[in-house]
Amino acid sequence: MNNNNFNFDISEFTSGNTGILRADPVLDDTEKMLIRQAGSTVHYPKGHVIFAAGDISDRVYLIESGWVKIYRLSADGRRVTVGSIRSPGEMMGLAETILGVERTCFAGAINNVTMVVMTKSNFEELMAQHPFLAIKVAKLLGARMREAEAIIHEMVCWQAPGRLALMLMKMGERMGEHTKGGIKINLQLTHEEIANMVGTSRQTVTSLLNTFKQEKSIVYEGRTIRIVNPDKLAKWVV
Repeated sequence: MNNNNFNFDISEFTSGNTGILRADPVLDDTEKMLIRQAGSTVHYPKGHVIFAAGDISDRVYLIESGWVKIYRLSADGRRVTVGSIRSPGEMMGLAETILGVERTCFAGAINNVTMVVMTKSNFEELMAQHPFLAIKVAKLLGARMREAEAIIHEMVCWQAPGRLALMLMKMGERMGEHTKGGIKINLQLTHEEIANMVGTSRQTVTSLLNTFKQEKSIVYEGRTIRIVNPDKLAKWVV
């Protein structure tokens, strides 16, 4: 790691898995274009529930802009984030649509989202016509299975400080803006949302973020977090 250019390799801490925030092979321009041609563009405002548990799984989605969280509701009504935060260029809603079963999770727009929506029949026809796309979808689903295994490992084996530090590092790698003063994470989440992502309480997240701030691993700019010392932050990932 190098504090001068703020580069770091997440794989050092995830045994080759990228866990909460990144796992998927990337769709190339040709694959995206085929999906755009077979689907329709839809815009969702921040906070909109794109699909809900119990819905019929009759479509898949390609995110063009914005971020989407996948979550379930706990017995006490908390939104517990499962899997990944889906980002531009990613597909979602794949597994249940292919299986033809009801949705088990919710998908919520973190900010304003634009996506291509494609019906199950169009999606299946597209994969039949273009086997390379079907192979890419298989790879996507395989990667997400590994992602789920990595999350289970993190939840079972690591304490809350390590899970939070790793999540911040992954967010910095995936959506961070490299500046002279560090890595600015361009996704504003509440402490409650972060807590739901790392499996702890809002109070614990607030306390840990203050600790990271005091040791000068991170700084706040409003609700935006900037990683200023990834080496220090990485020491929590044990």
